[in-house]
Amino acid sequence: MVIYGICYLVSFFLARAGFYVPSGLALLAAALWLYVSDYRRFGSPIHLRALFSLFWVGGQGLACFKLSSLQSDWTLMSWVCFALAFVGFWAVFEVMNSYFGSGHDRYGRWRSFSGNAVPVFHMICGLTVLSAAAFIVEAVVLGYVPLFVRGVPHAYSEFHLTGLHYITVSCVLVPSLAVLYFHMARGRQSERRAAAVLVLSVISLLIPILCVSRFQFVFAVVLAVFTYISLQKTFQPLYLAGVMGALVFVYLILTVARSHDAAYLNGIFEMKHEAIPVFISQPYIYITNNYDNFNCMVEVLPEHTLGLKGLFPLWALTGLKFFFPQLISFLIYVDKKELTTLTMFYDAYYDFGWIGVLFFSCLLGFVAYLLVVKLREMRNPLGFLLYAQMAFYLMLSFFTTWFSNTTTWFYLILTGLMALYYNLNAHRR
Repeated sequence: MVIYGICYLVSFFLARAGFYVPSGLALLAAALWLYVSDYRRFGSPIHLRALFSLFWVGGQGLACFKLSSLQSDWTLMSWVCFALAFVGFWAVFEVMNSYFGSGHDRYGRWRSFSGNAVPVFHMICGLTVLSAAAFIVEAVVLGYVPLFVRGVPHAYSEFHLTGLHYITVSCVLVPSLAVLYFHMARGRQSERRAAAVLVLSVISLLIPILCVSRFQFVFAVVLAVFTYISLQKTFQPLYLAGVMGALVFVYLILTVARSHDAAYLNGIFEMKHEAIPVFISQPYIYITNNYDNFNCMVEVLPEHTLGLKGLFPLWALTGLKFFFPQLISFLIYVDKKELTTLTMFYDAYYDFGWIGVLFFSCLLGFVAYLLVVKLREMRNPLGFLLYAQMAFYLMLSFFTTWFSNTTTWFYLILTGLMALYYNLNAHRR
C-alpha cells in the first residue's frame, strides 16, 4: 500500500504538470507491484484482490497516457474517487485477512473438491436448450440473425426481446458448467454423456457468435478459464496471458463481423496519433475512456440520486420501471455518445458521491474476502462458478457498473438457483 501511495502521488503531480506518459507509467508500475505481491503471498493468479489491483490501477495508468483527443485532465474529485475505490477494497480485505486469516497459508493446499456430476449435466442440458430456444424465438420474431447482417454496426444492439434476452445470453454459463462436470466426473462419465457436454458447450458458444456479441463470447470463455483455474492446485499466470491474447484475436474478428471497420472506429476514438492501429486503439479506448466518462459525470452531475440509480436491477427485474419510468430516467454523462461504457463505481458516485464510492469499494472488499476464504471449503460446485463471476467483474472493474446491471444479477440469481438444485440432487443417482 505504501508503494501504491507513493506511485499515486507521483502520477497525480506528473499529470498536473502535463507529463502524461510518465504519470501513467507510475500507476502501471504500482499495479504490477500489487498484483505480483498478492500472487506471491496467496499463490493464485486469479486471487480477487490481485486481479482488482492489477486491472483497476493499471487501467487508470493507461488512461493517464491521454492518447485520445477525447481525454482531458481529471478533476481533483475524480482522482480522489479513483484512489478511494482501490484503498477501500484493499484495506477491508487486508483487515479481514489479518484478523480472521485466509483459511490456509497457501492457495494450492486445499484443492480436493469432488461431487456428483449428474446434476451438473442436467444443468448443462437444461440451460443450453432454454438458451437456444430463446435465441430462435428472438431471431424469428425480429426477422434476422445479427451475424448475417451486413453494413449495420449496431445490429446486436437491436437484437433484444424484453425479458427473453436474459435467457438467451444465459448460455455463457454453460462452458463453465462443462468444466465443473469434467472435473467432477474425472473418468467416471460415459463417453456418450461426455460427447453431449462438448456438443452443448459448442452450441452455447455459437449463440454469442451468431448474436455478434463480443462481450458475451469473451465472458463465456474467460468464465470457463477462471472456473478451471479455481479448481487447480497450480496455474501459471503466463498461461492466462496466452488465453487473453487469443481472446483479443477473436474479439477483433467479431468486431469486423459487426461492420466496425478501421475508419469507422478511428473516427470515434479520435486518437492523437492516427498511425496507431485499430487493434491497439480499440482496447485502449474501451479500457481508458471509462475513467474519462466518470470524470465527465463528476464535472456536471447536478445532484445525487440517493440510491435510485444503483437500484436499477430491482426496478427492471420487478417490472416497476414500466409503471414508474421516473425510477430509471437518469442521464448518462459521457464524453461521446458512442462510448457509453463506465467504471464499476460510476453509479456509486452518481448516488452518494465520494462516500458512495468508498462504501461500495469497502463492501466489495468484504465480499471478495468471504469468497476467497469460503472457496477453500467449497462443497457445492456452483461456488466455483460464483467465484469465477466475481473474478471477471473485478478484472473488468474499469468497464461498466456491473452490480447495477440487470444481466449481472440475472446470472447471480441463476447461479444461486442451480446451487440449490445441486444441493437437492447431489445424493441422488
